[in-house]
Amino acid sequence: MQSITWTGRILSRALWNGISNYSNCSETNLGLYKKREPHILSVVSGFPKELPKSKFKKGQFGDDAWFTAKVKSADVLGVADGVGGWRQYGIDPGEFSSNLMKTCERLVTCGKFIESQPSSLLARSYNELLENKQPVLGSSTACVLVLNRDTSTVYTANIGDSGFVIVRRGQVVHRSEEQQHYFNTPYQLSLPPPDHSRSVLSDRPESANTTNFQVEDGDVILLATDGVFDNVPDQMLVSELASVQGVRDPVKLQLVANSIAFMARKIAFDERFISPFSQSAKSYGINVTGGKPDDITVLLATVMI
Repeated sequence: MQSITWTGRILSRALWNGISNYSNCSETNLGLYKKREPHILSVVSGFPKELPKSKFKKGQFGDDAWFTAKVKSADVLGVADGVGGWRQYGIDPGEFSSNLMKTCERLVTCGKFIESQPSSLLARSYNELLENKQPVLGSSTACVLVLNRDTSTVYTANIGDSGFVIVRRGQVVHRSEEQQHYFNTPYQLSLPPPDHSRSVLSDRPESANTTNFQVEDGDVILLATDGVFDNVPDQMLVSELASVQGVRDPVKLQLVANSIAFMARKIAFDERFISPFSQSAKSYGINVTGGKPDDITVLLATVMI
């Protein structure tokens, strides 16, 4: 019963966030979108791995973090996944990912970013965390996507195993490339304690994979953490995404975001399901079955031109 209550609360907050995003978009229609510039309608859904123990924090699902931001020239989406191993050292893994995304959001809203360089946005956010008088310790993967409204071009930067998928007319037309040092050990931005600096994986923001491509009206964009990609097979994911091609109703979009999050959550705790994670493990000679319990974040959007 407690789990059901938590699920209801989380989805209610996710639904409200989606409607709030849409409301802000509609208000701006009178100004920024007068010329029907390309823009994004986005919603969010997700679950922390430990539902009963988790406290609701804006912009977070467990150790995952996310943000959305709109300025005159661009729409920006981002997700990050804090590395849970820091918990054994008394460090909250969600603090680093959350602060990384909050700093990205602030830089965007203050106009301190270049639409065609999301990797620079990640780098500037990361460097601010490094320079804090009280450093925010931890590690995180990250994926940032920017829609340049003037050119209808999307620019992406991805480091680690969070990522994005773009679906058009039922087909994947673009997707991120996972970055791994070795099995289940993704590239990550890190800020370790001084006495751990030599023993912790720490990749530079410049290591991020970057892409750019034109988008079309109705394109479906999914940004998600590995809690989604490790559990939901491509065929199931694409089927869900294809169902919201061209959707401009935030409630319909939210329902599909919720469906993807539910699906990932269910598979994560199914010990018999042949998940992408178990298939990847077998390719490394590791005999694993079932899903991978993890925090889950779904940022779902459609392009409106």
